[in-house]
Amino acid sequence: MERHLSGYDLSTRWGRFRANWDFFWKDHAFLRLSFANAHWIGPDMVRAAQPWPFQLKYWKRDGIKTIINLRGGFDASFYVLEREACERLGLDAVDFTITSRAVPTRAQVLGAKALFETIQYPAFMHCKSGADRAGIMSVLYRHFHLGDSIRDAMNELGLRTLHVKQGKTGVLDYVFARYLEEAEPKGLSFLDWVMSDAYDPKAIKADFQEAWWGTLITDRLLKRE
Repeated sequence: MERHLSGYDLSTRWGRFRANWDFFWKDHAFLRLSFANAHWIGPDMVRAAQPWPFQLKYWKRDGIKTIINLRGGFDASFYVLEREACERLGLDAVDFTITSRAVPTRAQVLGAKALFETIQYPAFMHCKSGADRAGIMSVLYRHFHLGDSIRDAMNELGLRTLHVKQGKTGVLDYVFARYLEEAEPKGLSFLDWVMSDAYDPKAIKADFQEAWWGTLITDRLLKRE
């Protein structure tokens, strides 16, 4: 890991300057100074946009014990700054990479379930904007950890947190809609469906893309009703 982060060596002035400059401008951190898109979604979980290092101190004061990075980005400026802040503050730093434009794999769904069963709470999970990756993980948190139905937990994917289902990130909504349409009426739990042969991430995404392009052409380009 140190090999990947050598360009942001925080022990040197130049490395720290580069990390903060990149974080502020290229990671668009300046937009998150006044809007963190932070929401408590249960008694022991916050979802949010990428936090500034100094903001983690305030979250610790609120009782947060674990920071979950959903972005990956292990060679990025935000990552090295976040890791340093977590170490300084005594916060557990956990990485769980997920994407905003793909159907989660079985391994990712099972991994999310295991994550919510093993981390220290209260916890704080974030992606970049707090809208999409944080959204799907919030649905899984509420379903697996709080026991909410998928139908109720899907409220975490909405405009309240800047998620737009009409775009390509709507594939996240589509996954749960497929479950509610095809599997729930048969009495299958969400996890049973994910573990069945019917759950094919590539095929589900292809179906979504076909429907998305069809809607785009019909409603937006041809202006048909």
